[in-house]
Amino acid sequence: MTEKSGIKILFIINTRSGNSTVDWPQLITDYFASSNHTIELFQLPQHYNEQTIMNKIVLCKPKYVIAVGGDGTVKLVAACLVQKNIALGILPAGSANGLAKELGISVVPEEALAVITKGFSKKIHVTNINDEICIHLSDIGFNALVMEMFELQDSRGMWGYLKASINVLWKNSQMKVEMLIDDKAIKISAAMIVIANGTKYGTGAVINPVGKLDDDMFEVIAIKKISLSEIFKMTFSHAPYDLNKTQVFQTHSLYIRSVKKVHFQVDGEYRGKVNEVKATLIKDALQIIIPSAAE
Repeated sequence: MTEKSGIKILFIINTRSGNSTVDWPQLITDYFASSNHTIELFQLPQHYNEQTIMNKIVLCKPKYVIAVGGDGTVKLVAACLVQKNIALGILPAGSANGLAKELGISVVPEEALAVITKGFSKKIHVTNINDEICIHLSDIGFNALVMEMFELQDSRGMWGYLKASINVLWKNSQMKVEMLIDDKAIKISAAMIVIANGTKYGTGAVINPVGKLDDDMFEVIAIKKISLSEIFKMTFSHAPYDLNKTQVFQTHSLYIRSVKKVHFQVDGEYRGKVNEVKATLIKDALQIIIPSAAE
């Protein structure tokens, strides 16, 4: 990888992401001190939303916008860049960094910073799920409820996810849903249904081994039953799921109707309970900076 010529880079920094002790503003400033790039740092205020970030992007007019935080921060910044000629970069600084893991971006700060200056920009697809941009993974059922529990508890990281998962295991019931996949109706009972553009969760668990961020499909994974062994796979071993308990569909569009309201999350952000989920693929929607041209 070679250094790019001088460009303007805006860093959107969520200082409340994760439990890291890294001083990101100082680290970024030091890293670019002798660079020919122009950088601007924007630390998110206590109360912010997508419009807060959009206003800063319009004012700054950068070539790259770098999300410094976890999956929630990345998703919020990405939503501002869809269909724009501005590339998204990631400095993983959150409790969950699923998209960074997906793209092979290191959690070592200096290595992640090197990707920004020496990496490659490529276009990826995203999904529109209930009128919300999803870059990576969304689901209903078991994992969405885990996300709600995870956000409420003090424990973070892998052990926090495991603790929340075990608590949810005894509370989560089967969902009875009807899915319309490319106009084909399918009735199913499942513990969890994943809408997957990416392949793995922030824990490293591979939920969608056939997925690609730039192919012309997204996957729908119906996991019929969750057990302690499946939780262990999701959290630690990352071994393949039991195919007898899993069905995988590929599609351009999806409609899910649940008999009862079910827990729902998008890119690691809990969104409450819903009866319906609608998803469509948006092709070549986002430019993203990756470590290698072969990614």
